[in-house]
Amino acid sequence: MLDQNITLDEVEAFVFDFDGVLTNNFVYVSEDGKESVRCSRADGIAFDALRKLEKTSYILSSEKNSVVTKRANKLGITAIQGKRDKLAAIKELIKKKNLDINRIVYVGNDLNDLQVMKKLKLTMCPKDSHPRVQAVALFVLKTKGGEGIVREILEAVFNLNIEDLLYNGA
Repeated sequence: MLDQNITLDEVEAFVFDFDGVLTNNFVYVSEDGKESVRCSRADGIAFDALRKLEKTSYILSSEKNSVVTKRANKLGITAIQGKRDKLAAIKELIKKKNLDINRIVYVGNDLNDLQVMKKLKLTMCPKDSHPRVQAVALFVLKTKGGEGIVREILEAVFNLNIEDLLYNGA
């Protein structure tokens, strides 16, 4: 449970940075210039749980990259890409989807996430995030980026039993 007693029922949407949150912040580049990244399958199951709970999730990335599109499609979530000004992108999302700024969980890890994290109250970051991001995050996770961040958020922060939700008919 979050420090401010926010429950999962009170969350309208989750917004995740991609590089360094859903990945380990490394990029692999082949000799022909194709990029690949490492993501955690644990997060895939966590996104299944969010879908079952009918919690909308987004990836918000400052870059526009096909690897982000492919991963978002596999996870069944929307990717918002090529947004250098992430705060403006969040404000646009809030307006377009009629979201409450106080009911959005934002997970970022680096300096380009700081403006959003200073504006929103439900902010989290991986344990290997930039120190300035850790300083403003409401919750610093125990997991590093790309190692199951979404799973930790659901299981450890919000105390969700994913097994019961997805596999035991709860």
